[in-house]
Amino acid sequence: MAAIEFRHVYFRYKESSPWVLEDFNLEIDKNQTVAILGHNGSGKSTIAKLANGLLIPQSGEIYIHNTLVTEETIWEVRKQIGLVFQNPENQFVGTTVRDDVAFGLENRGIPREEMLKRIEQSLIQVEMEDYQDHEPHHLSGGQKQRVAIASVMATQPDILLLDEATSMLDPKGRKEILTTINALKQQLAITMVMITHDLHEIYQADRVIVMNQGNIYKDTIVDQLFEDYKGLQSIGLTLPLTVQLAIELEKHDYHFAKYPLNNEELVDALWTSDLNK
Repeated sequence: MAAIEFRHVYFRYKESSPWVLEDFNLEIDKNQTVAILGHNGSGKSTIAKLANGLLIPQSGEIYIHNTLVTEETIWEVRKQIGLVFQNPENQFVGTTVRDDVAFGLENRGIPREEMLKRIEQSLIQVEMEDYQDHEPHHLSGGQKQRVAIASVMATQPDILLLDEATSMLDPKGRKEILTTINALKQQLAITMVMITHDLHEIYQADRVIVMNQGNIYKDTIVDQLFEDYKGLQSIGLTLPLTVQLAIELEKHDYHFAKYPLNNEELVDALWTSDLNK
C-alpha cells in the first residue's frame, strides 16, 4: 500500500502565477525513506505542504494511506503525518523542552501516564533526554531541531516529513540531525520523506527523486544518482565536493564503482581504485 500518492496534481500559489506542480504524479511506498531534491522553486517543499493538507491543489487528488485528502478528512490525515520545518523555533510553544514535546499530546487528549511515557521515549530517540527542563530557545541549532523532531515523533506518526530540516544549521548541527534521522530509520517502521536541496543529505535514502520545474526530473537510487552529474548541474544543483573530486580524478585514470558522498566513502573508493590501477 502506498503511504503517499499524488494523482495528476496541479498547484500554483496565485491564479496569475505559473504552475508549481503541473500534472504531477508520485507514489511513495509504506516504510520507504525518500529524499526529494531540487533547487529553490522546483516544487519540492510544496509537495510536503500538500501532503499535510497545509495547501490544497487546484486540481488532482492526494491520498495518504488510501484516504483522499479533503477538508473533511484533513484532521484525520494529519494524525498520520508529522512535519518538521526548516526553522525549529517556528514550532516551539512550551517554556521547557518537556512542555514543548507535551503540547501536541495534550491537544490530542493523550492520558497523562501515556503522555509522560511518550515524552521520555521520543527524547531518548533523539538523545535529548537530559535536556527536559531546559528552555528550547537556549539550545544550539542542532539541539532545537532534535527537540522539534521529538515533538513530532511523540505523536507517533506513520509518516515523517522533513522540509529542509538542516538548511538553517551549521555543519555540527547538520551532522546531529542526519545522525538522528538515520537512528529513527533503523529503530522504527516509518515512512520518511526528506525535502532538501543538499546532495550531501541523501545517503540514507532508499530512493531519490529530483524535482525540476514542477515535475520529476529523475527517480533513482543513491548509487546511480551521480551517473547523470552533468544533468544535475544543468538544473542548478551543486555536487558534493567528494563527487567533484572523484570526477576530476577520473581524468587521471582513477576509476570509481560509484561516486563517494562523504569523506569516508572517498577514502575507501580511492584505496580500491588505486589497487586496481
